[in-house]
Amino acid sequence: MPDQKSEREAMKSPAAILGDVWTSVGGDVAALDRVRLTGEEPQLPSSFRVAAAAQVSVAAAGLAAAEIWRLRSGEAQDVSVDMRHAAAECRSERYLRVDDRPPPPAWDVIAGVYRTGDGRFVRCHTNFPHHRDAVCRVLACKAERDAVQAALMQWKGEEFETAAYAAGGVVALMRSFDEWSALPQARALAELPLIAIEKIGEAPPRPWPKEDRPNGDRPLSGLRVLDLSRVIAGPVAGRTLAAHGADVLLVSGPELPAIPWLTIDTGRGKLTTSIELKREEGRAQLRGLLAEADVFSQGYRPRALAALGFSPQDAARISPGIVYVTLSAYGHAGPWAERRGFDSLVQTATGFNHAEGRAAGIDGPKELPAQMLDHATGYLMAFGAMMAKVRQAREGGSWHVRVSLAQTGRWLWALGRLPDGLNSEDLSGEAVHRSFIATMPSGFGTLKAVTHSALLSRTPARWARPAMPLGSHPPQWPARA
Repeated sequence: MPDQKSEREAMKSPAAILGDVWTSVGGDVAALDRVRLTGEEPQLPSSFRVAAAAQVSVAAAGLAAAEIWRLRSGEAQDVSVDMRHAAAECRSERYLRVDDRPPPPAWDVIAGVYRTGDGRFVRCHTNFPHHRDAVCRVLACKAERDAVQAALMQWKGEEFETAAYAAGGVVALMRSFDEWSALPQARALAELPLIAIEKIGEAPPRPWPKEDRPNGDRPLSGLRVLDLSRVIAGPVAGRTLAAHGADVLLVSGPELPAIPWLTIDTGRGKLTTSIELKREEGRAQLRGLLAEADVFSQGYRPRALAALGFSPQDAARISPGIVYVTLSAYGHAGPWAERRGFDSLVQTATGFNHAEGRAAGIDGPKELPAQMLDHATGYLMAFGAMMAKVRQAREGGSWHVRVSLAQTGRWLWALGRLPDGLNSEDLSGEAVHRSFIATMPSGFGTLKAVTHSALLSRTPARWARPAMPLGSHPPQWPARA
């Protein structure tokens, strides 16, 4: 049996992992001396280094904000991230309270894991009605767990995965890591960096905004971010940019489904408006907002926005000097580049659920103790956006930043395994509420929510705007000083 101590010693420390992430996109090595990472693994019951991934991804975004502050003000500052705090923040939706009420059930009645007729397991994500309808249409059954399970016994797992996706559903076959690694999609991901930053157009450097407003004392003050994203990863990126002072405008549509509890949790610090992009009037509104934006952050499939005139190249023409951030499920290359997906499905497809189940002695899938691919990817999105903005301010140009849940998963897997990690106590709500919770107003009631875990010594992160119901604000930017 491998020696657990020697396995741990062979792993990179969180500081070393942060150094790799930071320098991979051109970060100044000297800046790493101003970062302090505290806490020890494990913090959550998992054989994977989920707490280290949480700490590193949060710290990367915090360090990028500190670097921007240095460039704008000439003042360096320290960044500290506690591992337990970061792990709690990467499960922030679990600890949210609205008027002291806990979260409702997180999943739709038929969402979850099922066995198929060939003895495999599939996971169905049915939190949005059209995804639930697609699964039931393929299976020709009612939206009831027993009916879904009975119907799936007539299917082979991979055939159902293919058919459900073709019908507009989002499902995943549980694969082992070796099975996933043999797929063309995994081989395509192996050729991509964790965060891709590419110049996509010429434009003069944009000077940093001159801010005299009360909120103009933070790294991203005066920067305008269009947030076209839903669920967790993209919205976490916008929430992070707002925590460091950006004006973040969340754009939703009147017919787009949402998950209310996540909207509340990730809506802190943002303005929110509704635009109907199926109509030319709405597209004109978005073009007007984009023309004055610094960052365009989106989590829709590439063809969907391109068909509406908002591809990266379109955005660079509308707003020369834009930083365009793209989130995908399975990466921007390979045969699954257009495939829909969520954290739970990517965990299932890429080997995490199988590996956790094996580590726990379970005949079937076991989830990670957090939507870690979502949350870590959200912080890496924010990090990539800020680092691309630094390059834009220095070199000019329009820039495209690309991240994916699957690539973040590949990174997490490469960090190594904790042989005794599943024996860790879970991070209880009581412990989190005692240490990392703040009370704040919102358009939904009084919130108790996890604070941001990246602590900056000169410009503390905070959310200057309360979370509000979708569509609460007009489609316009706040005035610049």
